[in-house]
Amino acid sequence: MASADRLYAEARRQMVLTQLLPSKVIDERVIAAMQMVPREEFVPKAYRGVAYMDEDIAVSSGRWLMEPLVLARLLQEADISDSDVALAVGPASGYDLAVLAGLASTAIGLESDAALAASASQTLAKLGLDNAPVIEGPLAAGLAKQGPYDVILLCGAVPEIPDALKQQLAEGGRLVGVVRPAGAPIGRAVYVKRTGNSFAEREIFDAGTHPLPGFERPAGFVF
Repeated sequence: MASADRLYAEARRQMVLTQLLPSKVIDERVIAAMQMVPREEFVPKAYRGVAYMDEDIAVSSGRWLMEPLVLARLLQEADISDSDVALAVGPASGYDLAVLAGLASTAIGLESDAALAASASQTLAKLGLDNAPVIEGPLAAGLAKQGPYDVILLCGAVPEIPDALKQQLAEGGRLVGVVRPAGAPIGRAVYVKRTGNSFAEREIFDAGTHPLPGFERPAGFVF
């Protein structure tokens, strides 16, 4: 293993030891998936030295990777099995999708930014992740033609969970993400589970996750 590879591998190990384990991330499959995926491959070269810090990282104008702890806790809450079909909404450069692909049978990425979608596809192929296709399209509408999904992961904060995404959950399907209304100083991670035509929702923890584009509420009329 080259010197740089050893440094990144140690950074991943420290991420688990100092960020995940002290913060209630105990799912062994989630921890293993986080240790396997080289986050440095999904960030701009200038940021590779800080790829494993416990902060969101900008990957393009207005687009971010969620901090590792938030991602890990969301995935743990989703309780993903290796037979699940999952959808990652807005994975940007593809890191969240890569981790999800290590947990599910198939993990589909829906990305609205063409350049990011192409970059994600290239990096995922380089890593040999052939169960993680990336499809370009508007995020809030989801990807009904490939559904239903056992798991839907929102890779950024939204002001509210669109009904269109909830409806794409399979029976017993789970959606996890961060809800952060416009102007709110911080968001709340949420868990949604489908039972028939009902959707049970609960809050999990606070998260300062950056917003995903395309979920903004239209401006109302002012009289």
